[in-house]
Amino acid sequence: MRANYPRIKAWVGLSEEGYVNHPRDPGGATDRGVTQRTFDAWNLKQGKPKRPVRGITKHVVEQINEFQYLDAVRAADLPVGLDYAMADYAVNSGPGRAAKDLQRTLGVQVDGVMGVQTLAAVTKADTADLIQRLCQRRMRFLGGLKHWDTFKGGWTRCVMGDQPGVHIR
Repeated sequence: MRANYPRIKAWVGLSEEGYVNHPRDPGGATDRGVTQRTFDAWNLKQGKPKRPVRGITKHVVEQINEFQYLDAVRAADLPVGLDYAMADYAVNSGPGRAAKDLQRTLGVQVDGVMGVQTLAAVTKADTADLIQRLCQRRMRFLGGLKHWDTFKGGWTRCVMGDQPGVHIR
């Protein structure tokens, strides 16, 4: 739901604060959740020169997130709650993976395209149950990454909140 975009962008921003260049993070240098590679591509698209991602403004991050992630997973066409879950998944793991895992969760053709078939299946699903199952699937994916042990605490809080008893292995 597009009316939720300001809230979604704010919530995504809560878990993506400040500049980080962790040696175990395959994304490399990141500020406010935007990698240097994504920022370079954004600047190129805008006709601007490359520059360090460090110090990127909140406004630019929100523009990138809307264009690159929220619109890509059709967050404006999703029910409240699922729009945020998909936006956060897309920002952190890419819109293609987010779309494919939603499709797997729905039991529809997995092609990574948030098209009419996927959206129709979403309208038939129980939203709360769908969000829960999607987040569990996301946690299984994250748990299989080689750098899980380094980032598991933050990822778990980001995806599942502080729910007691959340385990993926």
